Amino acid sequence: MNDKFETHEHDVLIIGAGGAGLRAATEALANGASVGIVCKSLLGKAHTVMAEGGIAAAMANVDPGDDWRTHFGDTMRGGKLLNNWRMAQIHAQEAPDRVRELEQWGALFDRTEDGRILQRAFGGHSFKRLCHVGDRTGLEMIRTLQDRGVQMGFDVYMECTITRLLTDGGRVVGAFGYWRENGRFVVFKAKSIVLATGGIGKAYQITSNSWEYTGDGMALAYEAGAELMDMEFVQFHPTGMVWPPGVQGLLVTEAVRGEGGTLRNRTGERFMERHDPKRMELSTRDVVARAIYTEVKEGRGTEHGGAYLDISHKPAEYVKRKLPSMYHQFLELADVDITKGPMEVGPTCHYMMGGVRVEAETAATTIPGLFAAGEVAAGLHGANRLGGNSLSDLLVFGRRAGVAAAEHAKKQGTASVDPAQIEAAEREALAPFERKTNENPYMVHADLQQAMQSLVGIFRVEQDLQSALGKIAELKDRANRLSVTGSRMFNPGWHLCADLKSLLTVSEAVTRCALARKESRGAHSRIDFSKYDPVWGKQNNVISWRNGEMSLQQRPTPELPQELQALVEAEKGAGA
Repeated sequence: MNDKFETHEHDVLIIGAGGAGLRAATEALANGASVGIVCKSLLGKAHTVMAEGGIAAAMANVDPGDDWRTHFGDTMRGGKLLNNWRMAQIHAQEAPDRVRELEQWGALFDRTEDGRILQRAFGGHSFKRLCHVGDRTGLEMIRTLQDRGVQMGFDVYMECTITRLLTDGGRVVGAFGYWRENGRFVVFKAKSIVLATGGIGKAYQITSNSWEYTGDGMALAYEAGAELMDMEFVQFHPTGMVWPPGVQGLLVTEAVRGEGGTLRNRTGERFMERHDPKRMELSTRDVVARAIYTEVKEGRGTEHGGAYLDISHKPAEYVKRKLPSMYHQFLELADVDITKGPMEVGPTCHYMMGGVRVEAETAATTIPGLFAAGEVAAGLHGANRLGGNSLSDLLVFGRRAGVAAAEHAKKQGTASVDPAQIEAAEREALAPFERKTNENPYMVHADLQQAMQSLVGIFRVEQDLQSALGKIAELKDRANRLSVTGSRMFNPGWHLCADLKSLLTVSEAVTRCALARKESRGAHSRIDFSKYDPVWGKQNNVISWRNGEMSLQQRPTPELPQELQALVEAEKGAGA
């Protein structure tokens, strides 16, 4: 079997080269494992680069009153108590050390007067706690981790798409994929696999996510028998660009509001006074996104259907220094000088709180040998993620996944890879070339995005969710008839066929969970069930593959220990 396909062997294979994947790789290498890292795009082009605002960590450099307890409480309240409390605790306790490590490895942060890492305010955080590099924090993080990984010596497989995980007796032993450039197949053998593939943004029409974000890791885990959790919680970032159409959805960092930007509707009213008078623009993302959506829906939106975000009341030099990327982004793409006038913004699909269910300590899934970290994994953020928690999440749990994957690999003998699984994966990948139908992947993708945007978006209602399920079933039928022409070289239509399989899986999971959760909580807003339901406040939706179809069950959330209870109750009952 090895003669037929190019084969690579590693102790630990990491799928995804963003912050979580790179952090897992450096840690697995430090633990003596041989590490391969596979990325769908080019190294350094990961989505982590889009994280502009900062890394949330209770360093107490600016606000001496901050510590892990407050960070933990903020995270739990932001997630409306659906979070895995142990993940939230580990995250809050370990984030400062992970930031200091980055600094030791060469990351350059903005500084306080006395030379410590500067921290800024952000929505949902009680203190100034986001460590940042202007508004280019994610870029600096990727640069630092990548340099370190390359120096330590991992093997990088770029522009490679993984289409299936290979298993043996219920444990993961490898992965099957193809080179995007020439379409040739490749087999990876590994004792441990870490999924770090990010989110699902490309299931929606308007998203801040780039083309790679098609839910691959979640779908791969699900098909291998792992569980998905909290899939109804899709975060719409309140501020994406709305104009011109070519850049619709492109992220406008929350740092604009953190540095004092204000939101106004068409009439000039600062409408957050009505939606969250206490926190105003620094309310949690779910609240701000719904507020903008409501203003537009009720006829008070801007010319292109958004709201105005204005920071021009600050000195021009300050804005250019604090928000260099935003200044250039608007000047070059929208011909707007943000030091002189407002930006037009609106909600954009941004982040997935749900994902693969993992253990807090080790980032292990329910399948031996399979780990997941970063956005692909569920648990830390509960019903709604706070800004800045994604970057500390991927450092904290990327590291833990790397340690656990390396440890697991040490205990494994060589596993055999089943040729039948590889042949099945090859047949499935090549099927679109053999079909002679007129079913086009681009049309199926456009129809899926349209259905998810309009039926499973910011506000949800039973009837829409039922229609969405019907629509997804139709699209799955159409996806089984997809046909592509041309060769396997540089064939984007063929790549999209593989992506669609993942996108349809995650879209169905999101819709089923959204239909089941008959309440509004965090990022999940039901018009027909607009209040919290205490019963739903204590259970997570868990998705698994049973007898060839998607099965949904409820599991109780882990019981919060007494000593942590008090940290969460500080603002108990602060609105949904």
